[in-house]
Amino acid sequence: YGPVFEEQPIDTIYPEESSDGQVSMNCRARAIPFPTYRWKLNNWDIDLTKERYSMVGGRLVINNPEKSRDAGKYVCVVSNIFGTVRSSEATLSFGCKLIKYFPSDDLSYRWLLNEFPVFITLDKRRFVSQTNGNLYIANVEASDKGNYSCFVSSPSITKSVFSKFIPLIPQSDRAKVYPADIKVKFKDTYALLGQNVTLECFALGNPVPELRWSKYLEPMPATAEISMSGAVLKIFNIQYEDEGLYECEAENYKGKDKHQARIYVQASPEWVEHINDTEKDIGSDLYWPCVATGKPIPTIRWLKNGVSFRKGELRLQSLTFDDAGMYQCIAENTHGIIYANAELKIVASPPTFELNPMKKKILAAKGGRVIIECKPKAAPKPKFSWSKGTELLVNGSRIRIWDDGSLEIINITKLDEGRYTCFAENNRGKANSTGVLEMTEATRITLAPLNVDVTVGENATMQCIASHDPTLDLTFIWSLNGFVIDFEKEHEHYERNVMIKSNGELLIKNVQLRHAGRYTCTAQTIVDNSSASADLVVRGPPGPPGGIRVEEIRDTAVALTWSRGTDNHSPISKYTIQSKTFLSEEWKDAKTEPSDIEGNMESARVIDLIPWMEYEFRIIATNTLGTGEPSMPSQRIRTEGAPPNVAPSDVGGGGGSNRELTITWMPLSREYHYGNNFGYIVAFKPFGEKEWRRVTVTNPEIGRYVHKDESMPPSTQYQVKVKAFNNKGDGPFSLTAVIYSAQDAPTEIPTDVSIKVLSSSEMSVSWHHVSDKSVEGYQIRYWAAHDKEAAAQRVQVSNQEYSTKLENLKPNTRYYVDVSAFNSAGYGPPSRTIDTVTRKAPPSQRPRIISSVRSGSRYIITWDHVKAKSNESAVEGYKVLYRPDGQHEGKLFSTGKHTIEVPVPSDGEYVVEVRAHSEGGDGEVAQIKI
Repeated sequence: YGPVFEEQPIDTIYPEESSDGQVSMNCRARAIPFPTYRWKLNNWDIDLTKERYSMVGGRLVINNPEKSRDAGKYVCVVSNIFGTVRSSEATLSFGCKLIKYFPSDDLSYRWLLNEFPVFITLDKRRFVSQTNGNLYIANVEASDKGNYSCFVSSPSITKSVFSKFIPLIPQSDRAKVYPADIKVKFKDTYALLGQNVTLECFALGNPVPELRWSKYLEPMPATAEISMSGAVLKIFNIQYEDEGLYECEAENYKGKDKHQARIYVQASPEWVEHINDTEKDIGSDLYWPCVATGKPIPTIRWLKNGVSFRKGELRLQSLTFDDAGMYQCIAENTHGIIYANAELKIVASPPTFELNPMKKKILAAKGGRVIIECKPKAAPKPKFSWSKGTELLVNGSRIRIWDDGSLEIINITKLDEGRYTCFAENNRGKANSTGVLEMTEATRITLAPLNVDVTVGENATMQCIASHDPTLDLTFIWSLNGFVIDFEKEHEHYERNVMIKSNGELLIKNVQLRHAGRYTCTAQTIVDNSSASADLVVRGPPGPPGGIRVEEIRDTAVALTWSRGTDNHSPISKYTIQSKTFLSEEWKDAKTEPSDIEGNMESARVIDLIPWMEYEFRIIATNTLGTGEPSMPSQRIRTEGAPPNVAPSDVGGGGGSNRELTITWMPLSREYHYGNNFGYIVAFKPFGEKEWRRVTVTNPEIGRYVHKDESMPPSTQYQVKVKAFNNKGDGPFSLTAVIYSAQDAPTEIPTDVSIKVLSSSEMSVSWHHVSDKSVEGYQIRYWAAHDKEAAAQRVQVSNQEYSTKLENLKPNTRYYVDVSAFNSAGYGPPSRTIDTVTRKAPPSQRPRIISSVRSGSRYIITWDHVKAKSNESAVEGYKVLYRPDGQHEGKLFSTGKHTIEVPVPSDGEYVVEVRAHSEGGDGEVAQIKI
């Protein structure tokens, strides 16, 4: 066979500063006989006899490469006696391997606020474009004040940089409302098939605009995903059908803005049908299909034995040995090139029946038809003739010799029995093969199936009895509407009596609607067959209606039209319309006009819908035999918007920090929004005043507003009420609630603050309460002398506590402590700062137990004295814990000696733990088991 590539050269960059002194291009092919290799540079043959080049198999090695002589396009050419093939082109270029480049799609943009690593969180109001890195804020709030820095990172090289900080100072007129204005606009985009595409769209505006994406006159792609903020549309694994015009619409109640751009989907060449190794008879014709898809449409060109041969489709007539060789079909467009290689072999041989002789015995049914095949191997195609015995056969009314050599006989009789010989001859020789024809009795249906009419759930029987040649086996095959019934898979409904010979009766159990149709019984032997058919009519509940269309969409009503489905032989008496929203997966019966939809109707109105809600509808038909399957759901629609008609509940509030009025309410659920740009209007005034002050809250999920006013007196009575609004108008106000502004922070200072040092790591702090009844608790601050006050640790206790314990302190360290009262408005002034020093650390040396001696019913345990270091507390005595092994509780002894007596355990093992005790606490433990 001819050469078949196993490895082809690839694009290569040779670093000019490389010390290797050589570069190689790989090429390997299999072939029998073994192939030879040549190389071309820019379509010129390379002289491999020069010392600059060497070959290892098909691998080309270039010694001391130079850019001026060696840069360019390389092709490997492989040959043997069967033909030649060219590899795909590979480019050798020269450059610096260490140079890094930064593709823009590898950069990630974020923004810092005031310091690293505080990144701003993105939401519907704030957006960072990954196309240009810019930060966009739809409407600026007071909380946006600060210094901003652009932070850019590259995941592929794990490197990041950030810009100088830029100050942002919100202006005082920030409450002004203005219409949606799109500032981030996606451009016309070209994408390759299967790629992921990202489009960005963001608008400024107050209130924050709502963003909506759509595809012009078409549904959005199934793989499209929209980010939580709505600003980013991602289409994954893009396909040709996703090409089109995409639109982003931004809207708030002050106005709307639109932007459109187109996505073009193109593709590299891919094979639809490519050439494979082929063997053809000499003198025959060849059509070699080679079809590729791609966008732009790829061009097709051909190489034969490595040389340009044809363009477009390849057709060759009257093949000769000169047409044999290695062919390459090349498909190419602006995005790539692909190769398909194949070998064409031309064969010539005299006829032979060795591989495919005629059957020795051929059976044919009386009155039937038989085809006797004659398929010798021969090239070129031979001429055929037939004989019966010594009689030469010619085409007639009952006998015909086909072009492929087969013999056809119709209306078989006993006289047609005998020996038949096929003769094949071409210009290279001739051959023949013989078989014997015998006649059998014909197969006939003697009792055919009859039409049956049943109701769903009943049983039905289809009869079928046949006669046949007694020397042959008879089988029955049943089919429904042309599809053969699989009795193993369908055993629940289909059963056949296989015990009675020549009887193929079919039993259909628990008939369902899907079992209706034309049943065909086929009785067959290996020679012939006979068929008969009958219809099964199944009466049952109606089939699903079709063609649902939603029209005349209003805020609380729509019009539905549909086409009636099959009535399954029982007239439809009524229709039921059901609806579903994203609020629930459950389908619910919808309220309609008219309320009862009769079976002859194909339209109705659905009423009492929720405004600005996405709905799907389906229809169910009913007749006297039951309720049918529901229709396919309609296309999802959204009802028109309307002003809200429900007021927020649980309006209240109060508390908070100094000079604040906190107002709270229960946010309305999505089903009560009734429109786009949903939010709340909060109204409040001091009790007794006439003028209401109003503010707008644009986040529909927030149920809290905090009003700050330095002139607001503490604990003042206010009247508050809240209503909802959307782009269609305002809803009703809630009931008026009475709340109080925040109280002042405490002004009194806790007195008589004192400290008691307990050990090297603990101290107790106590104080006298202040008289202010609003105090909710006390905060104790403490910090080491070598730390800054800003790093102080804090402990908070309730207003019922007069003292607390501070733990995990450092030994032999001076600590400063103060106490302050607090309430919901803030912290009062701290007490005077007092200080103290913790005890030195307990001894770090653990006692060394030197003996454990039993004396009667007692154990005497003895240990060495522990000597404290200069920075440790002096040893005041020893603590001994006597406990059962595996338990933590036991009996504790104290002693000033270096020995102790404990009782012998009555059962099992006990542990004796010994540790030194000091004013700084207990030291390390030593233990022994007894």
